[in-house]
Amino acid sequence: CPVPQVVDELEERMREGGVIVDYHGCDFFPERWFHIVFVLRTDNSCLYDRLQSRGYTGKKLQDNIQCEIFQTLYEEAMLSYKKEIVHQLPSNTPEDLERNLDQIVQWVEQWMKDNN
Repeated sequence: CPVPQVVDELEERMREGGVIVDYHGCDFFPERWFHIVFVLRTDNSCLYDRLQSRGYTGKKLQDNIQCEIFQTLYEEAMLSYKKEIVHQLPSNTPEDLERNLDQIVQWVEQWMKDNN
């Protein structure tokens, strides 16, 4: 199983801090690694078009849409980490991307002020 290998590989880097992890799941990452978790959410009509334009079809397309409908990744994050560190961000448009980036940068800057 590659999951323990991923955790083992990242352990030292995570201990050093200052790491952003971008992954499509989270239930196997230790809670101690994270100060905040952002779950990007996409409206299903946007998601369908986005995935279809990337060549997703059939079961892969259906599985990704169902995952978003059932809030699978958000629920996984809520069960894996303290609820107060889990935040949903909309990810439908390029403007959302910019706002999310600004929000994350502001959070990092504030965290640095508060913890250094």
